[in-house]
Amino acid sequence: MALWPGVAKEAPVTTYGDTTPQISKASTTSHGGLALVVIATAQLMVMLDLTIVNIALPAMQKALGFSVTDLSWVVNAYVLAFGGLLLLGGRTGDIFGRRRMLIIGIGLFTLASMAGGLATSQDWLISARSIQGIGAAIASPTALSLIATTFPEGRARHKAMAVYAGMSGAGGALGLLIGGLLVDFSSWRWVLFVNVPIGVALMVTAPFVLPASSGQRGKLDLPGALSVSAGMALLVYGLERAPSAGWSDSLTLVAFVGAAVLLSIFVLLEAHRADALLPMRFLRNRNRAGGFAVMLLLGGAMLSLLYFLTQFLQEALHYSPLEAGVAYLPLPIVVGSVGLIVSRLVSKVGIRPFLIVGPLLVAGGLWWVSDLTSHSAYPVVFGPLVVVGLGMGLSFVPLTLNAVAAVRDHQAGLASGLLNTSQQIGGSLGLAALVSVAAIVTRDHLANHVASLDAVRGTLSSPAGVYGFQAALRGGAIAAGLAFLAALIVLRPSRAVPKELDPGEGRRAQVRTVTTAETHSPGT
Repeated sequence: MALWPGVAKEAPVTTYGDTTPQISKASTTSHGGLALVVIATAQLMVMLDLTIVNIALPAMQKALGFSVTDLSWVVNAYVLAFGGLLLLGGRTGDIFGRRRMLIIGIGLFTLASMAGGLATSQDWLISARSIQGIGAAIASPTALSLIATTFPEGRARHKAMAVYAGMSGAGGALGLLIGGLLVDFSSWRWVLFVNVPIGVALMVTAPFVLPASSGQRGKLDLPGALSVSAGMALLVYGLERAPSAGWSDSLTLVAFVGAAVLLSIFVLLEAHRADALLPMRFLRNRNRAGGFAVMLLLGGAMLSLLYFLTQFLQEALHYSPLEAGVAYLPLPIVVGSVGLIVSRLVSKVGIRPFLIVGPLLVAGGLWWVSDLTSHSAYPVVFGPLVVVGLGMGLSFVPLTLNAVAAVRDHQAGLASGLLNTSQQIGGSLGLAALVSVAAIVTRDHLANHVASLDAVRGTLSSPAGVYGFQAALRGGAIAAGLAFLAALIVLRPSRAVPKELDPGEGRRAQVRTVTTAETHSPGT
C-alpha cells in the first residue's frame, strides 16, 4: 500500500480531545545526520513490510496450507492492527516519550518478524503479523513526530522531511523487488527475517543519536482503541468466514453482531471522552469527512489490486516472484512522478478537480486489469498499472492537503493520522469483502466438483479461479467508482491553503505543505 506519495505537513507535537496543546521546540542534537538515518530507516522498514509480504503470499500458502480465504489474514492481521492502533500509537509517543516509544515499537516489530519467519502454522504466522502491526502503529507516527522535535523549523526540517518521505515512498517499490529476490533465491521466511538485523541496528543506535523526551501529562484512550480494533477485526472475520461457512452460520452471525456492538460502543465512547482518539466534532467538516471517505474506498481498491494481482501473476501467468515484483514497477514510478506534478499545480487548480478525476482513473484501470486471463501478455498488465498509477498520483497529494486544511496546529497530527487510518482500515475491509466475492464466484463455478471451497488450493490457475479474480478486481473498480461519487457529491470547492491563516503565513504553510511529500502507508 505504500506505493503512492501524499503530502506531509510539518508535524507539531500534538494532543487530542480537549486537552491544551503543548508545542515543543525542536531538540538540539549533535548527531543530526545519524538521527535522520535512524528515523528514515525505521519508516522504511515499516513501509517495506506493507508490500514485501504480498509477493510471498503464494509461497506461504503452499508451505502452511492456507485456504483461499484464510490467506488474506496474513495481510489483514497486519493492516488491521496497524490502522486500528495508529492514532493510539502516536499518542503513546506524546505521553511516554518519543525516543522510548520508537525503540519499543521497533522492538515489537523486530521480535514479531523473527517469530513470523519461524512460523510452522497458520495461527502462528497470523499472530506474529498482528504483533508486527502493533509495533508499526507505534513506530511509524513516532518517527514522524521525531522529525519535528529533532530538527529546527526551516531548511533543516524540510530536508529531513524530504528524506523521510523518500524512504517512505521507496519502501513500497523496494518491498516488491526485495520480496521477489528473497522468495526466488531463498525462502518466503526471509521476507520477515530481513527486518531483524535492521531492527536490532536501529534499537542499538537510537539511544545515542535521538534526543530524549520525558513526555507530557495525558491519558491514553485504551477503551476506544480496543473497541474499534476488535470491532473491525470481527467484521473482517465475518466477511471472510461467510462464503465458506454460510451467512447464517452461528459464528458468522456472532462476528457481525459483535462487530456492530463494539463499533457502537466506540462511537459512544468517542462522543463523551475528553481524551478521545477520534473527537466526533472533528468529522463535522464536510470536506474533511468526504476526504476520509474517499481514502477509505481507495484504500480498499488498492489493497485488493496488490493482493489479487500478485497471486494472479505467479499462479495464472506463471511469473517468478522476482518477475512479479518487477511487473509492478510502473505503478510506483507513475504515482511518484504524477504526485510531484500535482504538488505544483494544486495551489492553482484546487483540490476538488484532482479528487474527481483521480478515483475515476483508478476505477478504469482496475476494470481494465480485471480482463486478464491465464493467456494474457504483460502489456495487458502494464497498461492498467499505468492508469491506476495516474489515478493514485492525482488523488493522494490533494487528499492529504484536504485532510490538514483548515485545522488548528494541535490537530494536524490527528488529521493526517486519520487519513492514514482511513487508508489502512479501508484496505482491510475492502480486501475482506472482495476475498468473499472471489470465493463466492469461484465456489459457484466449482460447485459440481468440490464440496467445500476450503478444500480448494491454488484456484487462480483454474478457470474458476480466474472468474473469482475478475469479480474481485471489478469489485475494487466499483469501490474506486464510489470514491469518485463521494468526491463529486460531498467535496466542495476550496482553497488548498487554510482560510484562517493570514496571507503571509498562508503562503508559508502552502510552500511547506505542497513541496514536502509523505507516503501514506497501506497498508500493503
